[in-house]
Amino acid sequence: MVDEAKRLGINVSQACETGLQEQVRKALGEEWKRENRQAIESWNKWIAENGMPYDEYRDCIPNL
Repeated sequence: MVDEAKRLGINVSQACETGLQEQVRKALGEEWKRENRQAIESWNKWIAENGMPYDEYRDCIPNL
């Protein structure tokens, strides 16, 4: 595959770096979700029980 990429003029090291950056970004996002799952679930429960904060003021803001 590397030979084919080079034949096509693809910068292999740049392609590898770009792919690695994407994988690290995704892994960091998943890690953050795992670490913050309890807070997210707690906030979602609060919203389900109480509604969104400041919902009572939503009609006071004019549509621009």
